Amino acid sequence: MVKDWRNTLVFPQETLERAIEIIDASSLQICLVVDTGHRLLGTVTDGDIRRGLIRTHSLSSTVEDVMNPNPLVSSPDVEKAVHNEIMLRASVRQLPLLDTTGTVVGLVIRDDIETAAPLDNWVVLMAGGLGQRLRPMTDHLPKPLLEVGRKPLLETILESFVGYNFNRFFISVNYMADRVKEYIGDGDRWGVDIVYLEEDNSLGTAGSLSLIQEEIEHPLIVMNADVLTKTNFSQLLAFHSEHGAQATMCVREFEFQVPYGVVDIGHGKITRLIEKPSKTYYVNAGIYVLEPTVLSIIEKGSPLNMTDLFQMLIDQGDFPAAFPVREYWLDIGQYEDYRRANGEFSSVFSEK
Repeated sequence: MVKDWRNTLVFPQETLERAIEIIDASSLQICLVVDTGHRLLGTVTDGDIRRGLIRTHSLSSTVEDVMNPNPLVSSPDVEKAVHNEIMLRASVRQLPLLDTTGTVVGLVIRDDIETAAPLDNWVVLMAGGLGQRLRPMTDHLPKPLLEVGRKPLLETILESFVGYNFNRFFISVNYMADRVKEYIGDGDRWGVDIVYLEEDNSLGTAGSLSLIQEEIEHPLIVMNADVLTKTNFSQLLAFHSEHGAQATMCVREFEFQVPYGVVDIGHGKITRLIEKPSKTYYVNAGIYVLEPTVLSIIEKGSPLNMTDLFQMLIDQGDFPAAFPVREYWLDIGQYEDYRRANGEFSSVFSEK
């Protein structure tokens, strides 16, 4: 990981794609936008970029389009303890240091001890699906245990979360539940705690959350156990917190091309011809963050899909946040997806 703050400097006309490269290569998780004299013009975080993408900006848009022009800053003469207090009070993790001319001379990051500690958030992995579209492979093996890159998909998902210091997991099981429990166990293999949510009947992608008996005090991440992704879960939680939402849904761009020439008609006459146009939509990526209060509106033991839960929140006037996934993501729903996952695994995930 790059730790030198000088490597976070970008000019305002550089692209969002370049800013993403810097953020992903650095443990500092920020770009400092400067002029040619290295005077600070603004900052760009991962959340700024994702919000920009939702607002129809593209990777070729400039850093200036999404930057925060009035970031919190401090002086290099201030003690570290004061810097930490400032950042905690403002709920930020980075604090640029400027001299009297406004030139960047340093960057303070909230104590590494805090970020390295195990997280209190629970993760719920939905592993109870029938995997009907992957038959006959799932006739004798549950979909989460299908091997992708020489290890079960569920194991890769679990290890991804462990890599971000999550250590408390619920796994929702139904179809071939014993096979999942036998392979994954109680979490000792990874030094984590695993509690199983056992469905007597299929409860959908949200209904099994009503089976949680533990006291939930922090936002929990819910993820379908058939998604292969490199999503940054730390950035997801930070994004959720920044928006103050009851729920956040990860979304993914999906482009659909009409296979025919489209004819626009007005008042019975052709006004325009468009040859095979394409349309881009955001689709549900199967990863969510929920505040503990959301669990109270889920009826115990009743089937409920996550999309219906989000619609319930919308109907109540509490609009969820949308977190655009820009990292690798693949929903393994059909055989062609499974083949693709195995073909791409070694280039995306480091095998042990």
